[in-house]
Amino acid sequence: MSDAALPSVLFVCVHNAGRSQMAAAFLTHLAGDRVQVRSAGSTPADAVNPAVIAAMAEAGIDVSAEVPKVLTVEAVQASDVVITMGCGDTCPVFPGKRYLDWQLPDPAGRGVEAVRPIRDDIERRIRRLLDEIVAEGPV
Repeated sequence: MSDAALPSVLFVCVHNAGRSQMAAAFLTHLAGDRVQVRSAGSTPADAVNPAVIAAMAEAGIDVSAEVPKVLTVEAVQASDVVITMGCGDTCPVFPGKRYLDWQLPDPAGRGVEAVRPIRDDIERRIRRLLDEIVAEGPV
């Protein structure tokens, strides 16, 4: 972790174009500078899913400038909490990290109507996670 006073969270999904982007955006929006936030994908897409961009805009969060990023060992090593969302065994595991696996539908190929419930589920999970992180203090 680059700043020992800040907990860090990495969100990982396959394409880093939907679920992990929404989760990272919600945590950044809600936590501000209290948490370092990263997202990545095991096989990144070329762009964030347009339905995800639209659904997040409805929630008042602009992810249109985000770019899917490849998952690196360094990103995992630099994170205290690693949250996977359907990436299976592609995420490297290191001792001392907290791992969570969130079972969420993949928004790929779905319209904004189908993405909204996924977005709302992610927001609820992020709010709970943030409460835990704040309560625990620096990891």
